[in-house]
Amino acid sequence: MRVGLRVNDVTAAAMLYETLGFVPVGTVPGADGGVVMAILRRGPLQLLVDALVGMPFPDSPRERQTKAGPRGLGVVIGLEVDNVDETARQCRVAGCIITSAPTDAPWGERYAELEDPYGYAWKLFQLTGPSDDGMQAAHDAWFTETRS
Repeated sequence: MRVGLRVNDVTAAAMLYETLGFVPVGTVPGADGGVVMAILRRGPLQLLVDALVGMPFPDSPRERQTKAGPRGLGVVIGLEVDNVDETARQCRVAGCIITSAPTDAPWGERYAELEDPYGYAWKLFQLTGPSDDGMQAAHDAWFTETRS
């Protein structure tokens, strides 16, 4: 699987994503010598971090929207980590906004949600409960009225 993210500072973003367990594979310099693409890998996931400016993408309505932002609306990148609390702490130190503090969910995971400095939403999670899919627990937590 491959995911591409567009950012205004490829080098800084790549360093942040290393905090999430991605390992650098290589970089591509642009015409001015600055980094316009960083390639990172985490297991089977390859992450391409592309510069907002300097990539030879054709001018199109979508490209203009991408540059104008906001980026990543409606997309959340889920990432399993060994320790949600520690990874969320590292991300906060690196400039991320924690939008949902580490929480134990009734569907068998501990998770935290954050927005990185480049506008992308991430959900960090670690499985803590039974190996079923947790769908009924999620439904019950979200939609079942509590009766007093």
